[in-house]
Amino acid sequence: MRKFISKCLLRLAGWRKGTLGEYVPKCVICVAPHTSNWDLIIGKLAYCSVGRKAHFLIKKEWFVFPLNLLFKWLGGIPVDRSRNSSITDRMAKMIAQHSNFHLAVTPEGTRKMADEWKRGFYYIAIKANVPILLAYIDYLKKEVGVKCLFYPTGNADADISAIRACYEGVTARHPRNFTKS
Repeated sequence: MRKFISKCLLRLAGWRKGTLGEYVPKCVICVAPHTSNWDLIIGKLAYCSVGRKAHFLIKKEWFVFPLNLLFKWLGGIPVDRSRNSSITDRMAKMIAQHSNFHLAVTPEGTRKMADEWKRGFYYIAIKANVPILLAYIDYLKKEVGVKCLFYPTGNADADISAIRACYEGVTARHPRNFTKS
């Protein structure tokens, strides 16, 4: 039922699904661009519409009643950015503890312009020994999908450059807030 409702809502909003790639039991999903709160809704609808479930990181400030109930139900994992704790270690451990676990992370780490992508998504994948699913949300085409399944090599600089290059031609909701280079 969830799958059907998600498919209908996505279609009603005028969005279409691109390819969602091969299924893997565990992965980190790099979701870009991220310039709007709508990205979460569109991404969740698309992923649910094919029967997949993904967890996502979200600022702990959003985890206040009653939003905390909604975000927890949707798969949200609160992150306290004021504490000096290793979210990469925590997420890698969480992935290891499950037989199926998809973790969506926005590499920009914000909806505002970010010249540098945060590398947490990459290091979580390395530590958990899982591939990275390169997901996109293209507002110009009104299409959401997956570019490819990327297997990190351990050479962070080269891999991040290759990953960022995959997002060439993808249009953000607020293009001025998304840099690909």
